[in-house]
Amino acid sequence: MRYPPLLTDLYELTMLAGYLEEGMSEKPAVFDLFFRKPPYEGGYTIFAGLEPALDYLEGLGFLPDELAYLQRLGIFRPRFIDYLREFRFRGRVTAPPEGTAVFANEPLLTVEGTLAEAQYIETALLTIINFQTLVATKAARITHAAAGATVIEFGLRRAHGPDGGLSCARAACVGGVRSTSNVQAGMVYGLPVRGTHAHSWVQAFADELTSFRAYAQAFPDSTILLVDTYDTLKSGVPNAIIVADELRARGHELRGIRLDSGDLAYLSLESRRMLDEAGFPEVKIVASNELDEFVIESIRAEGGRVDIYGVGTKLATGGGKGGGALGGVYKLVAVDDRPKLKVTSDIAKATLPGKKRLLRAAGPDGVYIGDVICLKDDTPESGDLIYDPCSPLLHTRLPENVSLLDLRQVVMANGVRTTVPETLEIMADRSGNDLARLPQGCLRFINPHRYKVSITGRLNELRNRLISEASAQGA
Repeated sequence: MRYPPLLTDLYELTMLAGYLEEGMSEKPAVFDLFFRKPPYEGGYTIFAGLEPALDYLEGLGFLPDELAYLQRLGIFRPRFIDYLREFRFRGRVTAPPEGTAVFANEPLLTVEGTLAEAQYIETALLTIINFQTLVATKAARITHAAAGATVIEFGLRRAHGPDGGLSCARAACVGGVRSTSNVQAGMVYGLPVRGTHAHSWVQAFADELTSFRAYAQAFPDSTILLVDTYDTLKSGVPNAIIVADELRARGHELRGIRLDSGDLAYLSLESRRMLDEAGFPEVKIVASNELDEFVIESIRAEGGRVDIYGVGTKLATGGGKGGGALGGVYKLVAVDDRPKLKVTSDIAKATLPGKKRLLRAAGPDGVYIGDVICLKDDTPESGDLIYDPCSPLLHTRLPENVSLLDLRQVVMANGVRTTVPETLEIMADRSGNDLARLPQGCLRFINPHRYKVSITGRLNELRNRLISEASAQGA
């Protein structure tokens, strides 16, 4: 898929033109992409969107009609339009694999290249990574709440446009929701597609039972019946049981029923009882209707018997308390091999300068203890002082007997991928494995445990020195 180069903010182009005029375009530069706050007031975030981002970078280039449009704007000089004809991304990207659990202030993508090429890609990278990481995180939370029950992504009709619907299905799989109602996503990403029928199917027939029989006749080996069009327990489930008997007599089995309204905990419990008593314990109960992790958790807590959750709006839009958007940012951290820092009165918003590594510390039992950000040529050791990046006065020592894993690798060099793309199944497995190794308090939806992210002494000293120098200049 080609992402057009004009999928950007105007100021990326004006900065690019300005760098060209100032003779700065070819200066070597380093940018970090990171976020300052996890979504949903949660205890973790699931990284997603890397492969689409690499697709964008590999395909970056301007077509004649795109250059003609820029020329018609009347903003840019002919020299700049000519410069764009050969503009490509030929830089280097370092990132963790998709499905990795990540945390605030950690460098996710690090982009190295010329100032022009590394700056220009900011908007596109953020729109790809921010949305897919948000949805993957929501999917992981929903999957955790489902506690082993199947979850299907049902969100296409509520997604933010066709592109949002396709991106949602992909990112949801990274977070553990491995099937979708979106047929296009099924073709593009190889995802299993799932679905039932609408209330309008039932309404189109003379009565509910006739509609159920017609659907079972058309799809005898994949029949899931929507049972709440009229009355779930008085007509919907009894009629479904009649059809289940008729299917069995013909050598087929009813696959499931779907509940799409009402008290889903109570209705699923009663539906399960009725199906079991009728001799159909294997028939699955599917639930939908404005579900999210909190609703699913409450259904389970109240004894609900749902086998499959169809989650739409809240997943496709990344909605919910503390959701809606991931506040990822893209900041300059070095130019001409000199570390750079954004200075602010709020130390929590001051960037971490220079080229860095992101290490994950695990205890002897394999449980993750915390992450450590260090300078590129730094290797922290047990007993070293490590500092809170948002509150430098808070510090501790790196524990003994921990193993340090470098979370990131070079995924693109000279504008070309250096790694083989992974399947979405591998990414989904990774997110599940990472969550299983986090301190369990991180998985709580309310007041989660704060996973520790620290910086080394050398990085802390560098940041403090640059802050002092900047303060002196402003004095």
